[in-house]
Amino acid sequence: MNELGFTHVFEPGEDGWTLLLLHGTGGDERDLVGLGHRLAPGATLLSPRGKVLEDGVAPRFFRRLAVGKLDIPDLLVRTDELEEFVSATVERYELHPARVIAVGFSNGANIAVSLLLRHPSLLRAAALLRPMLPYEPANPPRLDAVDVLVAAGSHDPYSPPQQSARLVQLLRDGGARVTAHTEPGDGYGLTQNDLAQAARWIAGVTAPVAS
Repeated sequence: MNELGFTHVFEPGEDGWTLLLLHGTGGDERDLVGLGHRLAPGATLLSPRGKVLEDGVAPRFFRRLAVGKLDIPDLLVRTDELEEFVSATVERYELHPARVIAVGFSNGANIAVSLLLRHPSLLRAAALLRPMLPYEPANPPRLDAVDVLVAAGSHDPYSPPQQSARLVQLLRDGGARVTAHTEPGDGYGLTQNDLAQAARWIAGVTAPVAS
């Protein structure tokens, strides 16, 4: 479906929560659907396909000039475009606007970071799997009551530990409740431990509040 601006998968759930699934380079709208079911079996799944094609074949959410060198002007435009899509989708499908959790891997995690920085009220939470800090914001975001998981690899060639640490600090300075997980000895790829950590974290975010 692309009538809302992005080709996307929409699978309704039962528990009132929505996972916004944001794939990595070369993925598509189906890439993280299975992961979404695993992480939050009762959630609605919303999975758009990035509009940028790297080398004419690999979908991404925004352009890069080289590995590790991002096209920041394009990222900012694409971030705003994605925010418009999510807002329109929430209205079209009658989703709960305060129960949207982004789950992004690599390129998808990076645009999720940009959503947090530019549109801090859009997401209730974000699971950032192997993210970078794509840019330093001009003003700190206001992220009170937003939960964030940063799942890094200690040997990730695209995001060294000091960059992950800066991302965590920036989000915490904005008021986010950040859970930082670093997989020791691992690089760019996700491990079963990463996925187990993410599932537990999402279960905690979505758990009913005791009265």
